[in-house]
Amino acid sequence: MPLLAAAPTVRTAAILAAIALAALLVPVWLTVAAVIAVLAAAGADAWAVREPPAVDRALSPVLSRGVTTSLEITATARDRRRVLLRQPAIPALELERETGVEEFAGRLLPRRRGRHTLPGVASASVGPLGLARVNHPPGDAFAVRVYPDLVTAHALIARLRRELAGHPGKLARGPLGLGTDFESIREYTPDDDIRQLNWRATARLGRPMSNQYRVERDRDLVCLVDTGRLMSAPIGSRTMLDASLDAVTMLALAADELGDRCGAIAFDETIRRVVAPAHLSGRQVIESLFDLEAAPVDSDFERAFQRVGRSRRALVSVFTDLVDEAAARSLVEAIPMLARRHVVLVVSASDPALERAALAPPSTMLEAASGLVALDVLEARAAAAAKLTRAGALVIEARAGKLADRCLRAYLEAKARARL
Repeated sequence: MPLLAAAPTVRTAAILAAIALAALLVPVWLTVAAVIAVLAAAGADAWAVREPPAVDRALSPVLSRGVTTSLEITATARDRRRVLLRQPAIPALELERETGVEEFAGRLLPRRRGRHTLPGVASASVGPLGLARVNHPPGDAFAVRVYPDLVTAHALIARLRRELAGHPGKLARGPLGLGTDFESIREYTPDDDIRQLNWRATARLGRPMSNQYRVERDRDLVCLVDTGRLMSAPIGSRTMLDASLDAVTMLALAADELGDRCGAIAFDETIRRVVAPAHLSGRQVIESLFDLEAAPVDSDFERAFQRVGRSRRALVSVFTDLVDEAAARSLVEAIPMLARRHVVLVVSASDPALERAALAPPSTMLEAASGLVALDVLEARAAAAAKLTRAGALVIEARAGKLADRCLRAYLEAKARARL
């Protein structure tokens, strides 16, 4: 056992202090003998607990940002020693309690999405005489993945399931216009839409011929997630990107629930992640996006919209921030590229701190200036939203905690109107 692994306890220090005081009254040889005896006892005490205890840590490897979870640590030894435990925390994983004796149950609050490593549990054994403490090597580190708010997303999906159970015809899927999947050519009938005429076949055969389309039974949902500089803006305990990914997580799970295809594209100045629309791809979308972080660059909306391409008609949800006038102008200019073929939804989380600053009566010059700046920002956001609406997009702005629910409602309304 390495010498540095053992240390005297407070009890040992107190005994040695008492011996030092007694040295004024007793012979020196007796004092020296007492010190040697105490040190020998402390060494024996440390030797008795040299073997490390078995430390078990119970923690789920999959966590949700902003949702507390339990952390239980238990130490088991062959003797009746006292085992001191400490779980070091990291900024991304906040612990309300870090230490305990033999066992402790704490609460872990994940603050940041992504892949994180929780350090190994540090343990120390106190000898049976209480004279020495042996510090054992820390245990293995523990890898965790922190996802967006899965708990709220699953709660919204459970509510959706109850609503659909009570109203089975609520989302009846009628044909979407003429449909988009060509099936065959047949003779024209008076009940056919004039737009179904196949003019080349009509001219070749000398009689009216009509295109037959297969009615679509499912839809595509594509989430475009802006990961540029604006998405790092804080909103309370989360960022703009956190709020957006919470909503994307819910939409991906809702698409699975409703039988639609879901895909995603994450972008800034380049395309960072792509998930092609597919059935039951909600988990794949979440896995692909959960560890994204905003980059300090401007986002290229046109590049992202081109990646969507001329795919089949879909609900394209663009998650971004409308606070920057230049970025909003770029988005407005690119929206018509999508709106000609797709239903476009522009989603942005509002900042309650801006609203409070704009509406609160100022008591100082600094507060008055802050209020004017906040008011200008809110007006710029409103102007950008109006331009996007005129360009053919639907705009959703809601507080971060309500954004997922608003997106779900917009998704269901689009389906109910057979727009998606």
